[in-house]
Amino acid sequence: MAEAGTGFLEQLKSCIVWSWTYLWTLWFFVMLFLVYILRVPLKINDNLTTVSMFLNTLTPKFYVALTGTSSLISGLILIFEWWYFRKYGTSFIEQVSVSHLRPLLGGVDNSAPSTANAAGGEADSSRQSVSECKVWRNPLNLFRGAEYNRYTWVTGREPLTYYDMNLSAQDHQTFFTCDTDHLRPADAIMQKAWRERNPQARISAAHEALELNECATAYILLAEEEATTIVEAEKLFKQALKAGEGCYRRSQQLQHHGAQYEAQHRRDTNVLVYIKRRLAMCARKLGRTREAVKMMRDLMKEFPLLSMFNIHENLLEALLELQAYADVQAVLAKYDDISLPKSATICYTAALLKARAVSDKFSPEAASRRGLSTAEMNAVEAIHRAVEFNPHVPKYLLEMKSLILPPEHILKRGDSEAIAYAFFHLQHWKRVEGALNLLHCTWEGTFRMIPYPLEKGHLFYPYPICTETADRELLPSFHEVSVYPKKELPFFILFTAGLCSFTAMLALLTHQFPELMGVFAKAITDLVCCNISCMMDETSAQQAGLHREIFHLLGPLQPLSFSAPSLPL
Repeated sequence: MAEAGTGFLEQLKSCIVWSWTYLWTLWFFVMLFLVYILRVPLKINDNLTTVSMFLNTLTPKFYVALTGTSSLISGLILIFEWWYFRKYGTSFIEQVSVSHLRPLLGGVDNSAPSTANAAGGEADSSRQSVSECKVWRNPLNLFRGAEYNRYTWVTGREPLTYYDMNLSAQDHQTFFTCDTDHLRPADAIMQKAWRERNPQARISAAHEALELNECATAYILLAEEEATTIVEAEKLFKQALKAGEGCYRRSQQLQHHGAQYEAQHRRDTNVLVYIKRRLAMCARKLGRTREAVKMMRDLMKEFPLLSMFNIHENLLEALLELQAYADVQAVLAKYDDISLPKSATICYTAALLKARAVSDKFSPEAASRRGLSTAEMNAVEAIHRAVEFNPHVPKYLLEMKSLILPPEHILKRGDSEAIAYAFFHLQHWKRVEGALNLLHCTWEGTFRMIPYPLEKGHLFYPYPICTETADRELLPSFHEVSVYPKKELPFFILFTAGLCSFTAMLALLTHQFPELMGVFAKAITDLVCCNISCMMDETSAQQAGLHREIFHLLGPLQPLSFSAPSLPL
């Protein structure tokens, strides 16, 4: 019996919600019709006349007091709303409407954070300091000759900035040179080549070094900048691998003989790892994805300590191409650790895997009615986590903003990282049915969870303020750099600010020109009352004309005569 009563109440509530959602316009017209029908019993015309006479008898002092009081009240509301917004990041009036009115109407706000979570995030963010804007090498950077230069030939635009290429030159000098290069002529030439700004001068120096000796770094430079296709780049990298393995074996035997030999071995190790990673990327670009996965796995097993190259991000992208989601989860379990630096690839890949379990059957309408299930909640929380780490990615995944070629260096949590991730992973999100729909429905809810101001952070350290400046240096000038979303002022703060300003202006004008403002107010009220009276008189005249037309069409009613029946005696 109780279940039947509960079901009836739920049905009644759903009917009320449906009627309030779709029939509020009909309710409004019904109320207007009722007021019109009851205008005579309610004596609306007499009441309007009385109000008009009362307003005509008011003095300017009344208008001064009225506008002054309204300005004071709206000012107090504005001050309270601004204080509440600065402290909690939302409008008090909107918060009350969401917390108390929306549940009555059947809505559920699943994205609102709990007080404990907000307090925990604020405490955690207070313990962490704002990190500096450190620029990282893009693990999926393209080839200059085979990809970046081809883009320049077709569009006439330079996809790389001078700042980005200068960072690459510094990386090359760090990884591909050492203090003993002056002892070998080919390496000495390459040491100067990495410092050259002119691409043709670098290429010429690489050819000069190869004439002296089989130099692995010279092959690397030619594969990166002179090769016009990936096939040519792969051939050059294979030649570099042969030369690099020989140097690595020789330096490995002498690494403990002194500091110079140890530095040379470190350089040869970096060269060998770089060559093998680029060969794996060539295989991935040429469609040999399984071969690329094997090469990356072997490389990570052979050099497990070289995490600075972020080879696992290349592996994740290749495994997603193979749709080997179990292997992707295994890689995430190893690298999505609290002690390791996060990246957009780690966070958004984890969100994609959790969204994949529920996205094909996810419906925002059904979720708002029945609430989110455990799996859906986990997927939404993973999306919130990813969006908080890098809020620029969803606009590229949802194609709300156009993509460009990724730079050679990225800034964690910046627009450059978002471009680099979406450039390679957009296809993987499109392949999972409903994943982009789930992202579209939930990603903006992240900013309601982060404590205000938004830079405080919730799950991660505070968002760096310098990202916009660094991204403008990394990304080309024709690209519009995305910035961290700012929380806009709520409507009620803007409304109360306008109301306060308007009433304060009226109070000032009424105080300075009381008689003129009194005449103006009376004219406005008379105009309003006159318009309402004219509308009602016109409506009454139309109704009387309609009655006359109906009487004319039907004609006068003839009286009916009845003959009394004769009763039998």
